[in-house]
Amino acid sequence: MKAEGGCLCGLVRYSIEADLIDAGFCHCTLCQRSSGAPVLAWLTIPLSGFMYTKGDVGRYASSADHEREFCPGCGTQIAFRATLDPKTIDITLCSLDDNTRVAPRYHIWWQSKVAWLQTDDDLPRYMDAGPDSNHEN
Repeated sequence: MKAEGGCLCGLVRYSIEADLIDAGFCHCTLCQRSSGAPVLAWLTIPLSGFMYTKGDVGRYASSADHEREFCPGCGTQIAFRATLDPKTIDITLCSLDDNTRVAPRYHIWWQSKVAWLQTDDDLPRYMDAGPDSNHEN
């Protein structure tokens, strides 16, 4: 997969040249709070296939082991990765220039879904972090 993306104001740009590992909707409370939205859509690729091409990102340690990267100008959330020896990186799907290139394949952290959010897709729903956790469908 080759793709480019960036933030709302154009201060931060990135490029991707990597095989897609997966993509999904995250309903965890950390994603909700960090975005102000009920859900975030992410894609996951090997870290070696991701590069910032313009600007410097801000970083926020949203948990003991992970950080979120964002544009310091407009606040657009760009990436999520482990802080210690990351092998992969998650990129917000809608920060891609063409956000129709990758579609989410599942929902994770369904236990934290906002009650008023209705979804009518038939994607798998996982109560926690993924296929090895509680499956609702």
